[in-house]
Amino acid sequence: MDTIDKNENPALAFEGWTEHASRDRISTDTKVHQLLSAAYPGHHVTRTQTSSCDLLGFADAGYATKTPDRPRGYDAIRKFVAPKLRYEKGNDKLEDEVRFGAWKYEWESHQFLVYELSFRDYLLSRVIRFLYVITPPSVDGAVDIHGHHPKTDELLLVAGKWTKEMHDEIWVFDNQQWMKDKELYRSVLGASWDDVILDPSIKSSLAQDVESFFNNQSLYKTLRVPWKRGVILHGVPGNGKTVSIKAIINSLAARNPPVPAMYVKSLDGCSHPKVAMQQIFSKSRIVAPCLLIFEDLDSLVEDKTRSYFLNEVDGLDSNEGILMIGSTNHLEGIDAAITKRPSRFDRKYHFKVPEHALRMAYCHHWREKVLDSPALAFPVELCSVIADLTDGFSFAYIKELFISSLLMLAGGTRDIEAGGHNISVAALDSSSDENEDSASSNKPGRVMPAVTIPKELEGDPLLAVILVEAKLLWEQMENEETDAVKRKKAATVCAPRLPDFVFGLRDD
Repeated sequence: MDTIDKNENPALAFEGWTEHASRDRISTDTKVHQLLSAAYPGHHVTRTQTSSCDLLGFADAGYATKTPDRPRGYDAIRKFVAPKLRYEKGNDKLEDEVRFGAWKYEWESHQFLVYELSFRDYLLSRVIRFLYVITPPSVDGAVDIHGHHPKTDELLLVAGKWTKEMHDEIWVFDNQQWMKDKELYRSVLGASWDDVILDPSIKSSLAQDVESFFNNQSLYKTLRVPWKRGVILHGVPGNGKTVSIKAIINSLAARNPPVPAMYVKSLDGCSHPKVAMQQIFSKSRIVAPCLLIFEDLDSLVEDKTRSYFLNEVDGLDSNEGILMIGSTNHLEGIDAAITKRPSRFDRKYHFKVPEHALRMAYCHHWREKVLDSPALAFPVELCSVIADLTDGFSFAYIKELFISSLLMLAGGTRDIEAGGHNISVAALDSSSDENEDSASSNKPGRVMPAVTIPKELEGDPLLAVILVEAKLLWEQMENEETDAVKRKKAATVCAPRLPDFVFGLRDD
């Protein structure tokens, strides 16, 4: 198919596409199928979608070859693509968002043409991509009674199997569709349970829970119970839920065979919650065994989506091989029908504000990160002081304490307004600058704990900065809690007063 046969008229397909693209949409993919059939008489035309059979990606991976065939017509939007991170220099590039294009395609010495088509579905508010495989009469095989060509089907089966597999990617549901995301995969790459500072019993139980599920399909079958499970991670923000999920994703990706992760990012823009839930679970059933993640479960399964979610979890369709993990900062905001019934979410793991032993472990974790830095001294005795100083901090707050302090030191900030290196805890006691809101409410505000500074740490530059930054974070926590109380009071005052008879208290 290196030259255009005299019986072929590719211009007919391109002209037809150009004419159709300016009209009201009816069924664009069907229309293009008709145009290509008319443009290539005697050829076989098969339509497929990149989401289930990515022929072009299959070729990019080296399993086939593809060459752009511009003379057959080309319509694309040329786009500038900036690097994901602004500080990445030299990674700017131009890409074509192909709307109509053709590729010479070769697989196992068989020659095909593959047309690529994309258009915006304005009802679903997303771009739809179709591929059309043009199989010439020279390719062996008789079309069956259903109109399928055997060689085309062989190609689609192989490419479809490849498409189903993950290639350093994570499935992400967003904008009403499942997409493979390499960036998210790279963000979790390298995460491990070594990075997770948790109560040892909870950490061990959670890791074992996940591995045990995927190791024991035969046991579920023997017990005659469905091979499915649900786990909820809950607790205040910043205490390890997300990093635990990353560790789980990475540990499952390292298995043989790997267990893919399905991440539900958002239901925004979905035409109907029923359709969204059906799409989420139908794809997960195809990919299973898999990990299905609902991060911020309370925001995804709301009143309008609750019944559809339960239908998919409890319905007649099998969820064999699906381990659901939901995370939430507000367990009380989720319907008890979801959280308190085994077979939906069987286990709940509570991520609490870390106690002293875990804060110590987290400090040692950070100390190990900077041990190789010759410009920074981090005395081991400092870990105990920081653990005492951060009583009531979440891991996220302790992390911020380390990052802000280390950045200040790295930037050369030595003498701080509070008094340089020899800062005393008394001089930084937040009680001397008591918050007006907490005083007016007759409730004591948050006060930075008074800690004992070992003699060997007096004048330590890192400790000096940490004391200043800790004071600021304590004040920030106090302000956030005061604002939350004010919002709660305002909501109570503004709430409409319902008549007594609504509650059955009125005697008529």
